[in-house]
Amino acid sequence: MSKPDFTTMTRPQFRQYILEHREDEEALQIYIDKFQNPNAKIYPAPKSLEDLENFPEIHREHLEQQRKQG
Repeated sequence: MSKPDFTTMTRPQFRQYILEHREDEEALQIYIDKFQNPNAKIYPAPKSLEDLENFPEIHREHLEQQRKQG
């Protein structure tokens, strides 16, 4: 069985392929490389209760960024 052309697949198509072919590590790596946003913010894990209190605001910002990109 030949693999599909990952370069022409949309993100939802590719995601579905990954979910159906979980053993295909090559496809997973290509998916990560293709859809990784180099400008994405990386947040450290919360280390205090104050960090957790700020989580709703951080999460809201993340959702707004996702909507703008989508």
